[in-house]
Amino acid sequence: MDRTRLHALLNRESAEAERRNPRSRAAYARADHLFGRVPMTWMNKTAGGFPRYLAGARGARVTDADGHEYLDFCLGDTGAMAGHSPAAVTEAVHLRYARLGGATAMLPTEDAEWVGAELTRRFGLARWSFSLTATDANRWAIRLARAVTGRPKILVNSYCYHGSVDESLIVTGPDGTGTARPGNVGAPCDVTLTSRVAEFNDLAGLERELAHGDVAAVLMEPALTNIGIVLPEPGYLEGVRELTRRYGTLLINDETHTFSAGPGGCTAAWDLEPDLLTIGKAIGGGIPAGAYGLSAELADRLLTRTDLDLVDMGGVGGTLAGNALSVAATRATLEHVLTDEAFARMGVLAERFEAGVLAGIGAHRLPWSVSRLGARTEYRFTSPAPRNGTESAQAADPELEDFLHLYLANRGILLTPFHNMALMCPDTTAADVDTHTEVFAAALAELAG
Repeated sequence: MDRTRLHALLNRESAEAERRNPRSRAAYARADHLFGRVPMTWMNKTAGGFPRYLAGARGARVTDADGHEYLDFCLGDTGAMAGHSPAAVTEAVHLRYARLGGATAMLPTEDAEWVGAELTRRFGLARWSFSLTATDANRWAIRLARAVTGRPKILVNSYCYHGSVDESLIVTGPDGTGTARPGNVGAPCDVTLTSRVAEFNDLAGLERELAHGDVAAVLMEPALTNIGIVLPEPGYLEGVRELTRRYGTLLINDETHTFSAGPGGCTAAWDLEPDLLTIGKAIGGGIPAGAYGLSAELADRLLTRTDLDLVDMGGVGGTLAGNALSVAATRATLEHVLTDEAFARMGVLAERFEAGVLAGIGAHRLPWSVSRLGARTEYRFTSPAPRNGTESAQAADPELEDFLHLYLANRGILLTPFHNMALMCPDTTAADVDTHTEVFAAALAELAG
């Protein structure tokens, strides 16, 4: 690739973003009382010198403070996979908060049992509890795994994503051993004291680490997502389950992003059998919600332990976890929005998106690849697609990514800012997908000169 041409195009698109978005730029400049000038510092991960400010969103559309409407393939990095403010969730939230009242009364509602039963239908785990985020669900699952096994360490895949869980911020170093992930902020201790790491798709490496006999649980996504989609090779996930059982280690599937694979995530789509499962983001239809599920056998083992204070000293807890508002939103999302039928439509659209991207790449004979996980698709700047997290991290090209994100945004299309991920929602249309195909092809033509 002609990097000089890329730099010139990137500068042009950056200048156009500044010209098009004076209100967002001014709002960012005024935000003196916010750490990093944004509500969460990750909002600074945006192509260009400032983020676009939200005015409103509905379905698969977002409108910014400058009045520009976007086709939204970001969808809150999965948090809005149900679409923005779906009608059924809006109605459920209004009923619970405005008409019935009592969003957080520290009392259960019957909606919670409905949600638990539906999660069991979808994912197979027999018992469920709630959190506000998938990060907290993962933290609680880790504590339960340590309690029931008596083992101290958690094993994760290099460059995995499990929120801000301390134990997950470990990667494989050049010598193959675990080391702290670069940039980890304020780690409470050396991560190798709490964690082990193996590359995704590496069963030999996994067995080597499990053989130490100190791993309480393997916490993993069935397919890596946040470092770019990395799909499992044939037999890999079956091998993980066999090895974890052989070495007395629990298996936790984090389906927060891989929920895109279908109504029961990868767990149902690929007939997986985890001991615990965690999920968040999308299940609340935009309202903060998370959950973790346990097998019946594991739940019974924990509930009969008289030495564990599961009522008061619950490890993570959270007064707002399982609140009536979040649970009502989750029920509405699962019952009326992210249905089996909706996932089928979203998957077809993702296939159409994938085909459009492949056509653009093929037209210019680019050494790129495309990975798809149900309703989620991502293009990568390497071919073949990476087979583990370290390879995926090494394939990053921040300048090229910024150019594509800015080019698309300046023409009314949003991708997930952390990578080139596009997600379908129930309101996404074939015309939306085709618009991306056309604009993406135009971007590649400009890069080719």
